[in-house]
Amino acid sequence: MLQILQIVLPVFLVIGAGYFAAYFKFFTEDQASAMMRFATQFAIPCLLFNALVNLDLAKEFHPNILVPFYVGAFFSFAVVWLGAGLIFKHTPGARVAIGFAGLFSNLVLIGLSIIELAYGMEASKTAIAIIAMHAPFCYILGIVSMEFSRADGLGLGETLKSVVKQVFSNTLMIGIMLGFIVNLGQIAVPVSISTALNLIATSALPVALFSLGALLISYRLRSGIGEVSMVSVSKLILHPVIAYLIGRFVFDLPPELLNPMVIMAAMPPGMNVYIFANIYDRAKGIAASSILVSTVLSVVTISVWLVILE
Repeated sequence: MLQILQIVLPVFLVIGAGYFAAYFKFFTEDQASAMMRFATQFAIPCLLFNALVNLDLAKEFHPNILVPFYVGAFFSFAVVWLGAGLIFKHTPGARVAIGFAGLFSNLVLIGLSIIELAYGMEASKTAIAIIAMHAPFCYILGIVSMEFSRADGLGLGETLKSVVKQVFSNTLMIGIMLGFIVNLGQIAVPVSISTALNLIATSALPVALFSLGALLISYRLRSGIGEVSMVSVSKLILHPVIAYLIGRFVFDLPPELLNPMVIMAAMPPGMNVYIFANIYDRAKGIAASSILVSTVLSVVTISVWLVILE
């Protein structure tokens, strides 16, 4: 158990440091936002680019790894979407926004940090393969579902444009795409550029985690405790359970592949959940509360998953 705490606590201590720095006014919300923009729009794309340049694509991008994670993500989305309608009686657009909270995981800021500490750099290759598909999968499913469910939907043509815009204007996706291009084209990156990218990339995760904590201070448990509880159970328990069952009993994955895949599936909702809700002006309070509550609860649930997978 001590070993598990040594894996999980450092990540959440950095988040906590950011939270209390903001709470005691050492950092303003604008300063925290600027730090997060640096991390997510510059440093993390450099990190993902470096990882993909050196990745064995044929080995790491394997259906046996991706299918369990994304089938679990889809079922998590579907369960939360259905619950938001059948149990909590939300409008169609709000159902999708709440369902998106059960879909989009915090794979980079928290997931990648946990994987590296728990399983080492080799396991991070599995994490990177999952991350590379994450934004396209989630935004395509979320935007298409939203546009076809709400009364003021854009229609098929405009929906496709919206999907393309959201996916390919994302700087994380730009870093991923450039990494693919350099890898597949076997383009040599000059040593000076590679060194500079490495310097920037090393700051990505600590800055992102600290900024995440500082920004959580602006979220409040405003409303929808039932919906938030449903999202938390689906995201932190249902998604990894489905991923584990498929990975273990359908694909018979070895532990070195199964374990990091399941831990990635156990991540709480990411900040894109609030961004998505804000774009459509649907269920913003529930989205913000889901991020806050699930992130706090994930300290326990991630620790439990690490024990189960030992």
